[in-house]
Amino acid sequence: MPSPNGYSINSASLDESEDCQPLIENDGVHPQCCSARLNLAFLMFLGFSVVYGLRVNLSVAMVAMVNTTETEPAQNTSVISACPPPAGSENASDPFPQPAGIPQYPWDSETQGWLQGAFFFGYLCTQIPAGYLSGHYGGSLFMGLGVLGTAALTVLTPLAASMGAYWLFALRALEGFGEGVTFPAMMSLWARWAPPLERSRLMTLSGSGASFGAFVALPLTGYICQTLGWPAVFYLCGGTGCLWSVFWFAFASDDPRTNRRISKEERDYIINAIGSQGTGHGWSVPVVPMLLSVPLWAIIIAQMCSNWSYYTLLTSLPTYMNDIMHFDIKSNGFLSAVPYLGAWLFSTLSGVVADSLIERKVFSVAVVRKLFTLIGLLSGAAFLGAVSYAGCSHILTVTFLTLSATIGAMTAAGVYINQIDIAPRYAGLLLGITNTFGTIPGVVAPIATGYFTEDRTMAGWRKVFWVAAGINVVGAIVFTIFSSGKIQPWAVVEDNAAEAEKDRNHSNST
Repeated sequence: MPSPNGYSINSASLDESEDCQPLIENDGVHPQCCSARLNLAFLMFLGFSVVYGLRVNLSVAMVAMVNTTETEPAQNTSVISACPPPAGSENASDPFPQPAGIPQYPWDSETQGWLQGAFFFGYLCTQIPAGYLSGHYGGSLFMGLGVLGTAALTVLTPLAASMGAYWLFALRALEGFGEGVTFPAMMSLWARWAPPLERSRLMTLSGSGASFGAFVALPLTGYICQTLGWPAVFYLCGGTGCLWSVFWFAFASDDPRTNRRISKEERDYIINAIGSQGTGHGWSVPVVPMLLSVPLWAIIIAQMCSNWSYYTLLTSLPTYMNDIMHFDIKSNGFLSAVPYLGAWLFSTLSGVVADSLIERKVFSVAVVRKLFTLIGLLSGAAFLGAVSYAGCSHILTVTFLTLSATIGAMTAAGVYINQIDIAPRYAGLLLGITNTFGTIPGVVAPIATGYFTEDRTMAGWRKVFWVAAGINVVGAIVFTIFSSGKIQPWAVVEDNAAEAEKDRNHSNST
């Protein structure tokens, strides 16, 4: 239904082509600067920075937690292809110096792979329920509790490790269970908060907290491990997450209608811009049409393929920097983080560019999503393949890994927000579904890496990078052919029903 101040993208009829969908008139646009929606995006940015710090801290801490003198490869195993240490390396005698009294454990490569993947076993379980419930009730409560629960459990990591690998595996799975609600909750919130012409920039800004969190956590974890000991990593990261949740519960809200700090002009602009799609989906959802939706399966496959390389680097890059490149733990943490600095900057920039292309009608929504996904996945694959041929060149290795993650971050304005294009009202549930499938690589990739690199050789790591590159190419092809940027027929909301739902929500909030 057209709004008084312009038009809603979501009110376009299904027969109209994507390039002809009406856009919001410029004079009806409320500025973003200091707005409630921008404040919400910044809070989410900090939240995802925290949760990704909680997620990746084990990747670097694992290097300090393991007693490498008890996990040497078998005597008949060749390690000739491993690289020499860099000039001036500090790790010639003891690569993982720990303060006195800090325990270390004899976990082999396979055990480490299972521990790295444990998080994702729990993460798989809560995606769809969280998407469904946050789409019905709103996402702010789920987002806050997800971060708070994961942070509280992180504090228990040293205790679980001292009890054994099985206990640590269970704890990491529980952390994943808590964190699994965060991304579906984010998508449900933006379905009610993000005007269509600002979706890319608001969602990439908030989601880029993941890359920023990895960028900060990886070197900081290395520094803390070497100065305070690895247990301090989990105490500090867990405490930060608990502190963030206090601010979230104080300032976040499910909907512009229930926010106490938003101006009337901004509230009216958001409600009119989103149109009839900005309401909860109720208890009934079109499950069968969703499962038969080709554009939804294109998102699922592309996200699985993209996540394989992302999680491979996220969980295993510190191990590669140690076992093959032989960087000391401080350098390891910093160099493992460099790719995520580029990813953070590029993902944020890609959101601004994508919105600009759509707003100026240079390309349709569908073309923008395909273009950013295609460039991100194929470029990421090319540079991952190049790492295999960088040999023992430390400069080339870090450069190629950085370029792979940086340009690959363009997918943030492509496949990773396409759910809200094809079904805004069910965006949280759809992200729960796609992220469930997308988390499978998080379980399998670290385990596969552990098997490929059991002998700690360059040949094993070449397999890791080539598999990730090939999977990226498959995802790019599938998404380019089968994705869409139009609201799907099963996601269309009748205006009258939506208006009634809005009135009910408004009366409940007053």
